Amino acid sequence: MQKNAPDSSSDNAAVCLEKISIGYGDNIVLKDIDFCVNRGDIVTVLGGSGCGKSTLLKAIIGLLPPLKGKIYLQGEEISGNVSGMTLAEARKRIGVLFQSAALIGSLTVAENVALPIVEFSKAPRGIIHDIVRLKLEMVKLGGFGEYFPSDLSGGMKKRVGLARAMALDPEILFCDEPSSGLDPVTSAEMDQLLLELNESLGITMVVITHDLPSIMTISDWSIMLDRSVRGIIAKGPPEELENSPDPRVHAFFHRQPAPEG
Repeated sequence: MQKNAPDSSSDNAAVCLEKISIGYGDNIVLKDIDFCVNRGDIVTVLGGSGCGKSTLLKAIIGLLPPLKGKIYLQGEEISGNVSGMTLAEARKRIGVLFQSAALIGSLTVAENVALPIVEFSKAPRGIIHDIVRLKLEMVKLGGFGEYFPSDLSGGMKKRVGLARAMALDPEILFCDEPSSGLDPVTSAEMDQLLLELNESLGITMVVITHDLPSIMTISDWSIMLDRSVRGIIAKGPPEELENSPDPRVHAFFHRQPAPEG
């Protein structure tokens, strides 16, 4: 069943961006980005290489302040002149799966997953151990806590990164290219895992990706960026975007060369 279009209702929006522009110094990467993500939805942000997908993610999670505009997480502004405490509290409510998984090689799998719990809580060691065990079981890696990242396959590393992102039971999960570098079967398993977490926990997800099978499998709604306009060129369910009359959108969804000009 198709879900409703994202809106800015304070009761329904998990993430809202209002006319934000993002860049590095004088280099404007994205301008006038305006969209919301409904609570409980999986929204994919897509587009070709260099269109600003990862830059947008950095802005939403507070790593790159926007040059203008406002960003809201669960109705609370995290951009502009907010205090460091406000941003820190907001970060406790989100989880981030980085593209490379970003595991620390000198720590075991269990120690990697425990990092945000140790950082943001005062839970005793026994409780942390139990939480880590549950999170690893959640991503189907029970029994791998004493392994090191070098002992794992690429797909397993991604799942450890996902377990760490879920360690504090976030309300919103951000994923940067979760299927990048994975074979088709492992990529499909990652898609299924994200769907299971969304359905069982009701967690909102914003997924940065250019992987067409993943987009069609997990998305409730998609937002397409384009480097030539430094902004959004399409929004909607992927089934609709697949049949878009815009030649740039059509080329992306049908794996065709970009239209000239």
